[in-house]
Amino acid sequence: MKTSIRCSPVALTIALTITASAADIWPQWRGPGGQGHSDATGVPLTWSEKENVKWKSPDPGEGWSSPVIADDIIWMTTSQNNGKSLRAVCFGLTDGKQIHDVEVFAVEAPEFKHKLNSYASPSPLLEEGKLYVYFGTYGTACLDAKTGKKLWENRELKIDHENGPGSTPMIFKDKILICCDGRDLQFQAALDKATGKVLWKTPRSQPITKGKDMKKAYGTPLVIQVGGKDQVIATAAEAVYAYDVETGKELWYVKYPGFSNVPRPVYGQGLLYICTGFGRPEIWAIKPEGSGDLSASNVVWRVKIQAPAQPSPVLIGERVYMVSDTGTATCMDAKTGKEIWKQLLGGEFSSSPLFVDGRIYFFDRLGLCTVIEPGDTFKVLAKNTLEDGFMASAAVAGKALILRTKKNLYRIEK
Repeated sequence: MKTSIRCSPVALTIALTITASAADIWPQWRGPGGQGHSDATGVPLTWSEKENVKWKSPDPGEGWSSPVIADDIIWMTTSQNNGKSLRAVCFGLTDGKQIHDVEVFAVEAPEFKHKLNSYASPSPLLEEGKLYVYFGTYGTACLDAKTGKKLWENRELKIDHENGPGSTPMIFKDKILICCDGRDLQFQAALDKATGKVLWKTPRSQPITKGKDMKKAYGTPLVIQVGGKDQVIATAAEAVYAYDVETGKELWYVKYPGFSNVPRPVYGQGLLYICTGFGRPEIWAIKPEGSGDLSASNVVWRVKIQAPAQPSPVLIGERVYMVSDTGTATCMDAKTGKEIWKQLLGGEFSSSPLFVDGRIYFFDRLGLCTVIEPGDTFKVLAKNTLEDGFMASAAVAGKALILRTKKNLYRIEK
């Protein structure tokens, strides 16, 4: 029996201020709900450098951030001069022409970054004519999305990333929520989106048992609503935490092995699905109810084999789909964690999968996209290749896929 794919509980259960259809706007990494879903139809199944490419525009720098879209424009962040110039760039959605290239921060001496990272990996946010960009320890800023003018900046959230910035923030009501987990300091922060001022800053409560290099994480927060109460979910080294959105008060935590967490949490079926990070990546299903230490009571299931350290999972109906960094795709029962199927796609993966038009799109680091049909039988629908590899995740605008490779930005459309 195949999994139902007509609707997802995720969009109904996450409390978000962003309410526009994914067909009109792509305001953050992984789409309007932050879960890798789009309600668009008619997007291409197949493409190549010569097929279904409406336009292709070069990236004026280097960055792995995912594009965001609103009001017929595309914004993304990039870096130049080996991280000394951190920038926001804007393209026309219709023609792909570059509109703005704004230096947001100048950095005299950029810290070391990992070879799989860039100096512009955190994805920007678009809301109500404002662009919010985050470059980790180098700063956070708000730009006018139409003109590119900087409206405010904040350089207070200083941490030692060790491998360069990686956490993407999110918007919730009047706040910008940011995971800050360096090898020196670890905390959750909320900025006033109107001014950039720090509203609250909560240190991680649990001591980390491993060495200094294993205290860092690169998580992206997710706001969920449980029992009528909004919770900020944050994956950090050795624990996932929940906080009160308004005050930053810690609500609960669950301890796990792992650090350098990248995948964004997924929520549905009454469960929170989180990946435990590097070392030996696992995926856990947690019941996000209660207070204090829920480690012994609220872990419903855990899967230890072929879990991703970088790509986020995607939840579709009663099935969780994921791809490991080394290219193994897995389908699991969302309620029990039981493996339905497992298949080697090949390649290596950093980009998170996209569910759109009844299909799942997996993008690898060499430029191959494998498209499958969700269900209890593994079925490949298409394989498509572009010249450069994918580090960023895909965006959707109308019937088009907006794809950022390592060197170019594409509009893929029939």
